Amino acid sequence: MAPVDVVVSGVGLAVSGVAGPDDLLRRTPVAEDGDDPAHRLTGKGLRYKDRATRLALCAGRDALADAGLLGDPGLTVPGETVGVVVSSNYGNVDTVCDTVSTIAAETYAGLSPMTLPATASNVTASWLAIWFRLRGANLTMCSGATSGLDAVNWGRLLVLAGRVDRVLVVGVEPANAPVRHLVSGGRSNSAADLRLFDGAAALVLESAAAVRDRGVEALAALGPYARKADQPAAVAAIRRTDPRPVDMWFGGGPGGPAGTTELTSHDLTSYHGHCSGALGVLQCVAGTAWLSGHDRGAVLASSDGAGADAAAALLLTAGAGAR
Repeated sequence: MAPVDVVVSGVGLAVSGVAGPDDLLRRTPVAEDGDDPAHRLTGKGLRYKDRATRLALCAGRDALADAGLLGDPGLTVPGETVGVVVSSNYGNVDTVCDTVSTIAAETYAGLSPMTLPATASNVTASWLAIWFRLRGANLTMCSGATSGLDAVNWGRLLVLAGRVDRVLVVGVEPANAPVRHLVSGGRSNSAADLRLFDGAAALVLESAAAVRDRGVEALAALGPYARKADQPAAVAAIRRTDPRPVDMWFGGGPGGPAGTTELTSHDLTSYHGHCSGALGVLQCVAGTAWLSGHDRGAVLASSDGAGADAAAALLLTAGAGAR
């Protein structure tokens, strides 16, 4: 098996009705009328930030703090050593739609000069960098069903390439009227029965050497990643690379690894709604929470590929010296 090069050193979550990562595996749908996690964020500078950005800031703050990277007044490491990767397929679509509607009704003269910059597709990743002063590489992934796991892998690649020592990876999706309109294709009733995930999940990925140098412990370690035409092919690629027993499986459909049962399989979309670009990161946060502090084997996360042009899979294992 390959040596552990990149580990998870912190996790964060901003999901209504979910107290923390350990609660992600409850097998009943989470109530949608819980406290709004976006309200945890207070202070100046929030007026022009869309919902996805606010949720991402909440989850990102918790992940950085969990990793021991946030102190008083800010980062405990140089900002250039920390990158950002965000996964979101819907992201700031509410801002884009509002802007288009305003221009149609009032021409460009009706817009605030603060509005147009907020229509950029990378606005959430940019605000994470600005808010926490993270000056490393900055990326946004919006690659459909595989986007969340793609983002985790791109975070790992940035670390392995030496671009940064650590990366804040955030998966976020808002559930608002513009997103529902987009999901439904403009048909008012077609999305009525589809429950949409509204929240954010965050991981801090860090080189194993950087974790040792800081004197902290890893929560989990990243294993192999695969992106293939469908879920069975992605899972098979992982099993060929690392055949160790899988103790927990995240995914939907029949394409899971041999030996997993109903008790060891979780489809997070059935608990939390259609997660889109947040799914892979949410799976990794849940898997990390399950692995952390226990003598457990491996967690295999995947997108099911149903109705998509690709599927992805990623293996998580207990980190050396895990909490």
